Amino acid sequence: NKMSISPSYLSLIPTKQPILLDHHLRSSRLGVKVAKSERERKEQRKMSRKTLDCLTLSDIEAQGIPSETAVKINQKLAQIVRNHGSSSPQTWQCISKQVLNPDLPFSLHQMLYYGCYKDFGPDPPAWLPDLESARLTNVGQLLERCGKEFLGPRYKDPMLSFSEFQEFSVSNPEVYWKSIFREMGILFARPPHCILRESSSDPGGQWLPGCLLNPAKSCLSLNANRNLDDVAIVWRDEGEDDVPIKKMTLRELRTEVWLVAHALSALGLPSGSSIAIDMPMNVDAVVIYLAIVLTGNIVVSIADSFAPTEIATRLRIAKAKAIFTQDTIFRGG
Repeated sequence: NKMSISPSYLSLIPTKQPILLDHHLRSSRLGVKVAKSERERKEQRKMSRKTLDCLTLSDIEAQGIPSETAVKINQKLAQIVRNHGSSSPQTWQCISKQVLNPDLPFSLHQMLYYGCYKDFGPDPPAWLPDLESARLTNVGQLLERCGKEFLGPRYKDPMLSFSEFQEFSVSNPEVYWKSIFREMGILFARPPHCILRESSSDPGGQWLPGCLLNPAKSCLSLNANRNLDDVAIVWRDEGEDDVPIKKMTLRELRTEVWLVAHALSALGLPSGSSIAIDMPMNVDAVVIYLAIVLTGNIVVSIADSFAPTEIATRLRIAKAKAIFTQDTIFRGG
């Protein structure tokens, strides 16, 4: 069997000839050795890096930095280390904003990055959002409203308290998931008996036992964060790149979905019927998809690029009772 080896590993193999391996085991062993060797090289590079508090002016100049610029970088670096320590995500955040820029050699970026995270552990963050950006995220807004309820006086802000919040979500699934369902406006026709039912006979547990819900109903419902004039869908039709994007409000979406849902109900199909959609992903397909789910039926998605025989096969396997399609499809404008 031929073995494909990525370019980053080629320097580890002392040959210029194509490598042919006649046994999977040999391929496996070589792959393990190569991967292990690469990890060892990364660890060696990491161990050889100096921590930020040990860097000197000469180290900075050695990256091709002019002396005058190197002095300024060294002074700013020393100030950041005094204020935030030599190894923390906050330290790197300050360095990336106040010291580094795209015009400086990449080797300097690497030296400061690995110097900052020398003793951090695996997967140190290369980028962190600022606090205001973090507060605008969905999880940030949730924590700003409910952080003290979840974590008590330990809550500080969405960034500093995120790890503790993640631990809370795992150890308190009842509280966490009920809050998430409320935030998302999930409507249960019949609420679950509990969030997670664990048992020795079911290692994965049973989520939301006893519940009954219709996802389309939740998508179309109103709540404190959603009104009828809110934009629900934004799109641009194929071949209309120069035309302004189109928008559909929640009011318009509800009207369109209900029209299709009533038409489906008029067909007299039994509840739970399979109904196919063989269309491009356009606004009409979204309306049809929601209508099928809203009426308690099952969507069978079929790619519009399939040949007639492939479409027929999927209709037969799914035992579809009806199909939505369209007369023409534009390709590439």
